[in-house]
Amino acid sequence: MRRTRRSSPHLRIVTVLGLLAALLLPLGLTVAPRATAAPAADPVRVMPLGDSITGSPGCWRAVLWNRLVNSGYTDIDFVGTLPTQGCGQAHDGDNEGHGGELVTNVADQNLLPGRLAATRPDIVVMHFGTNDVWSSIAPDRILAAYTKLVTQMRASDPDMRILVAQLIPMNPSSCAACAQRVVDFNARIPAWARATSTDRSPVTVVDQWTGFSTAGDTYDGVHPNASGDDKIAARWYPALAAVLDAGVPQDPGDPGEDPASCTARFRAVSSWQGGYQGEVTVTNTSASAASGWTATVVPAGGARLTQVWSGTHTTAADGTATVTNAAWNGALAPGASATFGFVATTPATAGTPAATVMCTAKTPAA
Repeated sequence: MRRTRRSSPHLRIVTVLGLLAALLLPLGLTVAPRATAAPAADPVRVMPLGDSITGSPGCWRAVLWNRLVNSGYTDIDFVGTLPTQGCGQAHDGDNEGHGGELVTNVADQNLLPGRLAATRPDIVVMHFGTNDVWSSIAPDRILAAYTKLVTQMRASDPDMRILVAQLIPMNPSSCAACAQRVVDFNARIPAWARATSTDRSPVTVVDQWTGFSTAGDTYDGVHPNASGDDKIAARWYPALAAVLDAGVPQDPGDPGEDPASCTARFRAVSSWQGGYQGEVTVTNTSASAASGWTATVVPAGGARLTQVWSGTHTTAADGTATVTNAAWNGALAPGASATFGFVATTPATAGTPAATVMCTAKTPAA
């Protein structure tokens, strides 16, 4: 398990021993070093995920970053495909807070997998859904989008740690019903989180609603001002610090699993009204042989896999399918590929067949 480092005692030991050796050298004596510097661990990668409250400019991230660093959490890296947008204080500003985005659109359009692949987070800090609530989208649909995003996060890293906010209050002048809608939606999040959380990839709910005032902590009834930024950061801090203290796995996956050792490619073979046939090719891109593979298929447009050949599959409630190799096509030499096919059903309104596909490959046991 990887932990953030608050000090470097090994380095201090080496420095002292080096000084002692220099003093004894003229006397013809030597001192064998008894400790060496520990190899540096990769920083823990944290993705702030959401809409304009997170990223435009989302200055609570700057407050949170500096509080973490000042508390000794120096081995962290905020990640995202978007750069910092100011905030008047130095901080790691990378983020995934896209102004105006709806979480339901991100899920429906499969926008998250590409962002995860580009940034490889260990932890996701998510405040997402304000625009959906404002648009009067039903809580069931928003939570289904949450579930799909969590599935995609776990496809990127099976050990993903996920912090999900109960949304800050909202009371814009143009939406009298929004305040109660946030209350109603927030009330659903804890039960959803309990049902979604796993021991390997826990989902932690962070209450950002209680004690937050739209009158005093926002400048427009929706977006936080400086006081709101401080409150949001103060709520994230203990939850994120607890995850950092517990540590995250150095490498995702089970022993013997190398999630970076393969690629998956989707192709639509044929289509008809209400369905299509597709295939996925899994290629071992590592220098080692693979003993097996697992592919994740996230079909677009509400499609669902109903039949799979050359593999075995399970399908989650949101339509995400997990396909494991058959007994005869799991072993792949470096550069070798295996292909499985499937039939998917689609709603009548579905467009061109499309799917986001990812894979992990297992190396033979030592």
